[in-house]
Amino acid sequence: MDQDQGFLDDCKDKVYNLWRMFLDMKNTILLAIIGLFVLGGIFLFTKDGSAITENVVNQGVSGDVQAVTLSEKDLNYYPNTFTVESGKPVELTLDSSVKGCLRSFNIKDLGVSKYAKTPNDKIIFTPTKKGSHTFACSMGMGYGTIIVK
Repeated sequence: MDQDQGFLDDCKDKVYNLWRMFLDMKNTILLAIIGLFVLGGIFLFTKDGSAITENVVNQGVSGDVQAVTLSEKDLNYYPNTFTVESGKPVELTLDSSVKGCLRSFNIKDLGVSKYAKTPNDKIIFTPTKKGSHTFACSMGMGYGTIIVK
């Protein structure tokens, strides 16, 4: 009988140790996931969104301005293709229908990157590189094409 009790105690200890190991691992994974969300939120919501690059030659708006307003339709930018003229300032607005990561607007080829927190935040740049360029949100979920003539 003592052998059976010893065996049961050993089994009970092993099950308890496995359970503790599982709980420790689960907590670690949960903390890592929470940490990633916190860091992502800090990055997304504290970014001022200003990027000055070689293609952004005019931060102010004067003269002939090309106004473009984008909306969100079917989880993408709408319209997802638009045409502008090279060398003329573009004032791009993301209207109130645009939500989430689509408010972080990027045109990698043209060096444009800005987080437009509200529809009042304008994305102003002057394209100098002619051709078709892809624009996208920070996660690449929403995208489209800007054609610079």
